Amino acid sequence: MTGRKNMGRVSPFFLVLLSFGFCFATYNLLTLVIQYKHSNSGNGLELSDPIITVPHKVKRLGESNSRYHVALTATDSPYSQWQCRIMYYWYKKMKDMPGSDMGKFTRVLHSGKADNLMDEIPTFVVDPLPEGVDRGYIVLNRPWAFVQWLEKATIDEEYILMAEPDHIFVNPLPNLAHGDHPAGYSFSYIKPAAHEKIIRKYYPEERGPVTKVDPIGNSPVIIKKSILEEISPTWVNISLRMKDDHESDKAFGWVLEMYAYAVASALHGVRHVLRKDFMIQPPWDLEVGKRFIIHYTYGCDFNLKVRLVKMVNEATANIPDWDSINRG
Repeated sequence: MTGRKNMGRVSPFFLVLLSFGFCFATYNLLTLVIQYKHSNSGNGLELSDPIITVPHKVKRLGESNSRYHVALTATDSPYSQWQCRIMYYWYKKMKDMPGSDMGKFTRVLHSGKADNLMDEIPTFVVDPLPEGVDRGYIVLNRPWAFVQWLEKATIDEEYILMAEPDHIFVNPLPNLAHGDHPAGYSFSYIKPAAHEKIIRKYYPEERGPVTKVDPIGNSPVIIKKSILEEISPTWVNISLRMKDDHESDKAFGWVLEMYAYAVASALHGVRHVLRKDFMIQPPWDLEVGKRFIIHYTYGCDFNLKVRLVKMVNEATANIPDWDSINRG
């Protein structure tokens, strides 16, 4: 009985010590919260916003020296090779310039075999989809190529820039990602809300509003390698499902795989920081300014706009001949 009574008693000193410890822990917690709010109050970012659009002058969160690995998927066709050589040339020009966070470079070649550029451009060969699966839409090989590369290659950088052969770097490109929030480009022709009926086939209502599907493609995107490893298999599956669905295939056409990446990201709860200064797309954009990439996906074979011709000439004036690129 005496032992039980003693066990039930609490020393006054212990109560005082416990109270002091609780107050100290509460103070530290409140201080941490206040400091966090203060550190984010002046940077123009609200990570709870449905879509984050960051102006050029806003500094990114996290480490300022976070290197990213530049990766693009390609075929062994002559045109793709020509594009890759030019793209790699401009990567080398910009890589070590002030303001650049570029790391290493890889051309992910999804032809299944080596080609004649292996010694010129850092290349990792992966397998294409089984014959007939892409149904002539060769871009379906892109997500499958990334799955294989991420699984088999040694990638030193924490971040990855998914680029394309028809990109030209025109300014040093920093790491625009904000921690777990990748950086992407908002495409005017990617409109998930306008195709809600189709999007709901892959992104059900219980997942939330369609506005959680960002208006992006997979390129250009700077993203953490660990996050891309999670998204990529889903990206493959959604791409194949969309291609097999007549309504989706007809509605999305040549940008189907871009929609698939946007949906796959949303399924994993990933939101992208939208950067208007990520790139330009002539002839709709006529000034390079402080933008980082020229995406020459549209035909520009006309000379009605002197400014357009001048811009293209300025961007390509210093491109040497094939042999010079090979030696450089």
